[in-house]
Amino acid sequence: MLFECSLGYALFECTENEEIGALKASAQKAAVDLSRFSKLVKLRAFQPFLSAESALQNINDVSEGIVGDDLRSFLEANMPKSKPGAKPKALIGVSEPKMGTAIQDSLGLPCNTNDAILELMRGIRAHLPHFIHELSGGGSLEKAQLGLAHSYSRAKVKFNVNKSDNMIIQAIAMLDQLDKNLNTFAMRMKEWYSWHFPELGRLVKDNILYAKIAQLIGSRSSFGEDNLADLASALNDDEDLAAQILDASRTSMGMDISDFDLANVNHFATRLLALAKYRHDLSEYLRSKMGTMAPNLSALIGDVVGARLISQAGSLTNLAKAPASTVQILGAEKALFRALKTKSNTPKYGLIFHSSFIGRAAAKNKGRISRYLANKCSIAARIDSFSDKATPLFGERMRDQVEERLSFYETGAAPTRNATAMASVIDALRAADDDVKVDKGESGKKKRKASADADVQMEEGDEEAAKAARKAAKKAKKAARLSAGGDLEDE
Repeated sequence: MLFECSLGYALFECTENEEIGALKASAQKAAVDLSRFSKLVKLRAFQPFLSAESALQNINDVSEGIVGDDLRSFLEANMPKSKPGAKPKALIGVSEPKMGTAIQDSLGLPCNTNDAILELMRGIRAHLPHFIHELSGGGSLEKAQLGLAHSYSRAKVKFNVNKSDNMIIQAIAMLDQLDKNLNTFAMRMKEWYSWHFPELGRLVKDNILYAKIAQLIGSRSSFGEDNLADLASALNDDEDLAAQILDASRTSMGMDISDFDLANVNHFATRLLALAKYRHDLSEYLRSKMGTMAPNLSALIGDVVGARLISQAGSLTNLAKAPASTVQILGAEKALFRALKTKSNTPKYGLIFHSSFIGRAAAKNKGRISRYLANKCSIAARIDSFSDKATPLFGERMRDQVEERLSFYETGAAPTRNATAMASVIDALRAADDDVKVDKGESGKKKRKASADADVQMEEGDEEAAKAARKAAKKAKKAARLSAGGDLEDE
């Protein structure tokens, strides 16, 4: 049995003569009794890790089902050899079938895993200090386990390719939650203040603007002509609406409100407006993250819909791996399974229904444009996930292609072929790279020009001017080295 622990690899031998599959009941009973378990298995070999870095590397290999160099040399040195073509002398028991498959493929050693082996592994884990006497005192095993666990967790978080995607997923989830909460709080605000001024809800439809106006008006008894300018300013200089609100406040049938109650209404309105501002800031944060992580998907379908697709898929990489048919119905899984169960029509779209392209298409073309848009989203996600340079040009061009396809459904005008559209974007990127190279070459031209000016002035006999020109050339050379990170020692 191959046992991996935080200190190294250990190889245990089962000393019973019966088949190991028949040992499940006895192994379960002996796992808690050291005297019985020590008769069941014995330690054959142990190889400690040489350093904490080696332990981390080996545990990463084991978790991914890879046979590393340390494990390979350990098994080759301690497993009994058998002649080619003969029946193997021993069978390796492993706790993970994936690890057993890797050992069998790379070393040709037969491996197995079953309930009896897992029970023996449980006993080995419980009585490991008895078999390896160096671990019996000082708590070295516990310290090694804790240190390796911290290192393994840090490495997994550090090298998590989806860590930036996680920020997008959390941001869009928070944004959706804020929308629900803001709607609930706004309805509560309207219901609360409408006892005092019921006509205001009919004049001001926007929820956040309603809270702002309610906070500005306060008590109707203290609101008059002097506050009309402030009210118009809060309504984006709509003086007619401000005058209507003033007239309605004078003839309102609402009940009077005390200062104590009004203070609570104002406090709630302040919290609501602060929450609305945070929602706006979070939206800007999401736009920034999408522009960095998925610029093409964001340019094609929008920040919010693109973030919802990434959240539903789990990560940008998962979205890039999904076929276009999956992207098309992503978010409509319940409707899909219900349609498959009842043998009815499957859904035409999922989350991409919130895109403006679907809403603008005619009813008979919604399924066609959703299929075309899902194809473009899949291409954009793959470009964002696997390209080295982030650029929104592909997404913008694909958005134009979707616009052309909508026009094709309505007018019949032939849209641009995909190969032609992608080639135009690639040519534009190459031209931009050439411009950057030309700009970088300007500094070299300036240095050569300074040196040439010095030579010309020397030929003309102006030695003082030549020395000044050479100093300028030397300073330009040093500045170029400094920008390139080179050696600044005087020649």
